[in-house]
Amino acid sequence: MSRSVFAALLLTASSVAFPAFSQSWVQVEALPDLRTAQERARAYGAELKDVNGFRLRSGWYALALGPYSETEAEAKLRQLRGAGIIPRDSYVSDNGPYTQQFWPIGGSVTQPPAPEAVAPQALPAPVELDETPREARANEALLSRDQKKELQVALQWFGHYNAAIDGSFGRGTRNSMGEWQSRNGYDVTGILTTRQRKVLMDNYTGALAALGLGQVKESKAGLEITMPIGLVEFDKYEYPFVQYAEKDGSGVQVLLISQAGDNDTLYGLYEIMQTLEIVPVEGERSRNRNSFTLTGQNDEIHSYSYARAEGGYVKGFTLVYPPAKATDMARVIEIMQDSLVVTEGALSPDLSDASAQSIDLLSGLDVRQPKLSRSGFYVDGRGHVLTTAQAVAACGRITLDGTYEANVTATGNGLALLEPTTSLVPINYARLATTIGRLRAPVAVAGYSYEGALDAPTMTYGTLEDLKGLGGEAELKRLDLEALLGDVGGPVMDMTGAVTGMLVDHYVTGKALPASVRFALKSSELATFLSENGMVAAASDSTTQLDPEDLAVLGSDMTVLVGCWE
Repeated sequence: MSRSVFAALLLTASSVAFPAFSQSWVQVEALPDLRTAQERARAYGAELKDVNGFRLRSGWYALALGPYSETEAEAKLRQLRGAGIIPRDSYVSDNGPYTQQFWPIGGSVTQPPAPEAVAPQALPAPVELDETPREARANEALLSRDQKKELQVALQWFGHYNAAIDGSFGRGTRNSMGEWQSRNGYDVTGILTTRQRKVLMDNYTGALAALGLGQVKESKAGLEITMPIGLVEFDKYEYPFVQYAEKDGSGVQVLLISQAGDNDTLYGLYEIMQTLEIVPVEGERSRNRNSFTLTGQNDEIHSYSYARAEGGYVKGFTLVYPPAKATDMARVIEIMQDSLVVTEGALSPDLSDASAQSIDLLSGLDVRQPKLSRSGFYVDGRGHVLTTAQAVAACGRITLDGTYEANVTATGNGLALLEPTTSLVPINYARLATTIGRLRAPVAVAGYSYEGALDAPTMTYGTLEDLKGLGGEAELKRLDLEALLGDVGGPVMDMTGAVTGMLVDHYVTGKALPASVRFALKSSELATFLSENGMVAAASDSTTQLDPEDLAVLGSDMTVLVGCWE
């Protein structure tokens, strides 16, 4: 449709007749609201003369240069459009569509008289002319290679393009343009018009502005990176991290990683990072010789961690964000990883706030903790572990010594048999006693009394008080021994090192027993359980009394911390 025909249609639709005028204008933009139109008029006025603003009959607001004669208007249009000063979809218009003048404020040019007010609902919806595919392709050809790359980056940001940013508009780029057109309500041609390119780039620029992406130079940490500084603000230095907290309730956090070290340091950091609450368990993990990547997702947060060993340093970052921001953060992650520059220097351990440290914190960050920790012990050379069924009930996952994953392969009689998901070869494992034991004989329990607060099990000594429970339970033994909850599931040993039973958390209904009254499930019950589940328990044939030091080593070698996680 020609522009003259379009103008004629507008005149017809308004049902208002206007006299003919010889003035011509170069219309450069039409905006839906007055405030935006005034701002754009002010911007054009800083660069051009003869900027005027009129209300259109459609209710929109037009910015036009003039007035000129028709010949002058055509010449001005070619000059300014060719120089790229005004949009390529600018065109020459007459007075027909224009009513009240709003710019310059208080200004007036010759124009037709204002028509009588027409109810807004009686006016046709605004119609915007755009380029034909042929015109769009011709104008596209005028773009520089960098401008074409910027379009590909913008298409990539909105999830339409996933190929190389090369400034070449091949089939992949055309398909992504078509997807963008479809999503935004345009006819699908695979060729963006000048106006569509502007909408795409404005939306992209707006998205970046909302994230506040900017470069951060951390001289203390020895790194430079582009990150979403509009969403986070500096919090503190806590070796080996520079911590940025969320800003204005954004839900986004950033850790910049910086420490002196080599590949061994990198591998250690890889293990440590996985204990943090900000790195949820679910997610892909990968590590190669010089770098690692950790992802984590749960219903509350997602996180992405990247670090690499370079030039005697380990540098990287962690980005934490709400699941609702996953789409935007996927591109932010790429930008952060691509922009990371390692410079000289690293954080010093002296920057850490010692007062903020605790067993549940690492550099001021919460360390992920199991909901329950108990003891267990190896029962063969392949790493099978015996513990109480209570210790592993309703667990989302189970770990051995906080590191190795394990599955429950059998339960019964208050016992649970665990099998590690990776092959383990324990230093030692239990040999079960073949005798019932002697009353008042000394016994010892190896267990993680403080549920993992200490790196190794402790030994608790006591005596065998009875060969049955207080209620006459034949499967139990009663001990005089002040153990803690963390010891439950640990091996009860005699002085030869033979395992005479497993410490259990046995309740006597309605009774508050002395702290030293404890119970153990007999070794014969353990052997029966293992046999019923296809395993042959090793029997002890030792009669030699061990020194306390040797007994402690044996107990430590066979005992394992069992962690039950959500």
